[in-house]
Amino acid sequence: MLDALREAVLEANLEVVRRGLVLYTFGNASGIDRASGLVAIKPSGVPYENLGPGDLVITDLEGKTVEGTLRPSSDLATHLELYKAFPKIGGVVHTHSRFATSWAQAGREIPCLGTTHADYFHGPVPITEHLSPGEIDMAYERATGEAIVKRFEGLNPMAFPGVLVVGHAPFTWGKNAGEAAMHAAILEEIATMAYYSVTLNAAAGDLPKTVMDKHHLRKHGPDAYYGQVKK
Repeated sequence: MLDALREAVLEANLEVVRRGLVLYTFGNASGIDRASGLVAIKPSGVPYENLGPGDLVITDLEGKTVEGTLRPSSDLATHLELYKAFPKIGGVVHTHSRFATSWAQAGREIPCLGTTHADYFHGPVPITEHLSPGEIDMAYERATGEAIVKRFEGLNPMAFPGVLVVGHAPFTWGKNAGEAAMHAAILEEIATMAYYSVTLNAAAGDLPKTVMDKHHLRKHGPDAYYGQVKK
């Protein structure tokens, strides 16, 4: 029943490697089957080159392993908090890609400086608050997910398909695991562009809201007209 989900999540994990977004075993991708409430995720510490669909771990939304003999990613609890809070998402990706992680380590959200950014994020890429020592000690990964959810109060996660966890690295999501992987690549690209933009001009200002709205909504709004009509 979950063969298609396993294949999609495996492909998402391999895609972030192909895009140069992870080194060694850094990062992970997952996907959810909403009908059953089951999640497929990369096993912890397994090299990507050794990964097959049968290695993926299947869990429920409480983190209980349903299928698989390997331990799930140590970030599982973060993924689960996102699935529970954002019912429209179907996939989550976590990387330590260089430029997005640099913004996270600098404690800065990524400003929306141009239309490439606006095409995918309807404003600056959000960044979380630091966790308290108690949150870190008691349930670090779950608390990370809760911090992301808290940061998204008042924001539409489908209009902002990613976040920077302060001092840590990015998480992205999408309608499925493949889209979450695509958003990880896009986030890294706009993080790189933003870095070079503020390096070239420290006074670079935000893209005007009218232009930002136009670029985002022509692609994602109810009246979107970018691309081809699906029949």
